Amino acid sequence: MAARESPPGIQIKVSSKGGGGSGSGNTVHPVEEMDRPEGVSAPPPAVYGEIKHSKKWVTWLIPCFVVANIAMFVITMYVNNCPKNSVSCVARFLGRFSFQPFKENPLLGPSSVTLQKMGALDVSKVVDKHQGWRLITCNWLHGGVFHILANMLSLLVIGIRLEQEFGFIRVGLLYIISGFGGSLLSALFIQSNISVGASGALFGLLGSMLSELITNWTIYTNKIAAFLTLVVIIAINLAVGILPHVDNFAHIGGFISGFLLGFVFLIRPQFGWVEQRYALSGYSALSRRKFKTYQCILWIVSLVLVIVG
Repeated sequence: MAARESPPGIQIKVSSKGGGGSGSGNTVHPVEEMDRPEGVSAPPPAVYGEIKHSKKWVTWLIPCFVVANIAMFVITMYVNNCPKNSVSCVARFLGRFSFQPFKENPLLGPSSVTLQKMGALDVSKVVDKHQGWRLITCNWLHGGVFHILANMLSLLVIGIRLEQEFGFIRVGLLYIISGFGGSLLSALFIQSNISVGASGALFGLLGSMLSELITNWTIYTNKIAAFLTLVVIIAINLAVGILPHVDNFAHIGGFISGFLLGFVFLIRPQFGWVEQRYALSGYSALSRRKFKTYQCILWIVSLVLVIVG
């Protein structure tokens, strides 16, 4: 039987009880230590290394985003004040928070005039009146109750997992930049209607999940199953974009932005790499490169495309 190589500095001998009969077992006895460099302490017995477990971040940013979106919707409905402008409001018992008539807004929400006032994406105002801030503010507005419920539930499901794994800074940047990218593509192709919603940012998070799976491919166990599941989810969500009044260009722009940024922000060290500070005293943990070559190539290409785009 081949013996496992022992760590430097410890000598091991193997003895057999009972003369090596079939019922005997081997015992391992540590004996005297061999010479080691001065100042290098012996590693603890029977411990060959420590690997730091992946840190789980406390999720607070995504819930804050959800609260902010809901707060903006409530403020929008307050500003809308349907009873002042219409005699056929839905749920009039809500007073100034009641909704516009179904024929005007079937999503149970404010009027388009109010959305424009609050910062909806209107290409004519962005170009002619230089209101570029609308490319950001439109991501925090929603067309109605059904709209905001669908988006916020999706944000909680997708965003909390990402924030737990990668922290609030990277996920926050992904959300904001992807939303901006979705607004840009929407402004290029949809110039006759206004656009609101966090869908572009949400598709950015979906895109980043796909690129994270690709760039960290070697550390996943059920690779194919995870990949196919994610592709099906993305395809279903993109298919929703063919429905009327849905801004699929914002979805596509957000997805592309998040997909590229995922290669930049969500790269992980390859399996088996250990930081030197977590290695045993006197031993090097640098025998394996932190990142694989394909990870570095994807990182560089994606960063260039994001900057150029």
